[in-house]
Amino acid sequence: MNIQKEVARRATSKRAALLAAAALSIPLLAGIPAKAASVSVYAVGLNNPRGLQFGPDGDLYVAEGGAGGTNSTQCTQVVPVIGPYTGSQTGGRISKINSSHQVTTVIDSFASDQTSPGSGGLVSGVADIGFIGNTLYALTAGGGCSHGVTDKPNGIYKVQSNNTATLVADLSAYQMAHPTAVIEPDDFEPDGTWYSMVVVGGAFYAVEPNHGEIDKITTNGAISRLIDVSAHEGHVVPTSLAYHGNFYVGNLGRFPQDIGSSKIWKVNPGAQIKTDTTGFDMVTGLLFDSRDRMYVLEMAAQNHAPAPFAGRVTRVSPNGSKEIIADGLMFPTGMTMGPDGNLYVSAFGFGAPPGAGQVLKIDLSQ
Repeated sequence: MNIQKEVARRATSKRAALLAAAALSIPLLAGIPAKAASVSVYAVGLNNPRGLQFGPDGDLYVAEGGAGGTNSTQCTQVVPVIGPYTGSQTGGRISKINSSHQVTTVIDSFASDQTSPGSGGLVSGVADIGFIGNTLYALTAGGGCSHGVTDKPNGIYKVQSNNTATLVADLSAYQMAHPTAVIEPDDFEPDGTWYSMVVVGGAFYAVEPNHGEIDKITTNGAISRLIDVSAHEGHVVPTSLAYHGNFYVGNLGRFPQDIGSSKIWKVNPGAQIKTDTTGFDMVTGLLFDSRDRMYVLEMAAQNHAPAPFAGRVTRVSPNGSKEIIADGLMFPTGMTMGPDGNLYVSAFGFGAPPGAGQVLKIDLSQ
């Protein structure tokens, strides 16, 4: 995945096979389980939706993986069964959803790729989005030669007013020139598999799961590493990033994994990392509300590997107590809080055909 890839790539061949099996078994037309009474479908028709955020215009913007592609390349490839990838120069996109739940395309010219058929053909493209002022930026994960796309590296792109995109920072090149401490040959992505980012102090902070790092990127394209997570925690596959005075990062983990082994770490501005909260499974989203409560999105709670309709949201109070807010979610891949104080979650975020992706609304007023 970006999740899909990230899920797949972060795995070894055996782990990827588990993911593929789970993805292919998805009951795509199933509805939201009755137990999740506060959950409703906010929008449909998306292509592998990932990170999402409300814009300054009040609309909800969604990063989408796209539909993959068929182009192959001759450069260093991701090893089987995750690789080799095939890709497309276009198809990765950003959509926006207005208050009437209408979905329109903002831009669809980003790269989109997919893993090998042996791992389920999981799709990635735009991983996350962010605003600085009124300007929209995209973090991509579907680009680069190792993903079947030669002239669109993974990076941060600025979306222009005419809905074209300009590369701000080449993250593919940065990772190739600045390897992290822990590299696993059977689970390595030369171009990276970026997952989420936050805007802090007018700069971007992005997390990359496969190499295991959090980097700072300025709007003029300067890239520096905040922390090499792999040097401290090993190959834990960090996916989700939030900022609340300090940085907080959650991890996906490697499959099959021990139930409850995913964590949330706190990283201070001095790049010191320590465990903050434990007991999660495959974290794919993280945020805080105005009452200092943390919300953790899990892709497949109480499972050893990705499983259909096992996603959930847990709220963690400042005293450490936990409360399950919603469960039974289908492969959730991103989460944001709306101006109405409710949560919005990307669902059917991987392993689903184009158009099957959804955004769910979780009503916190109940």
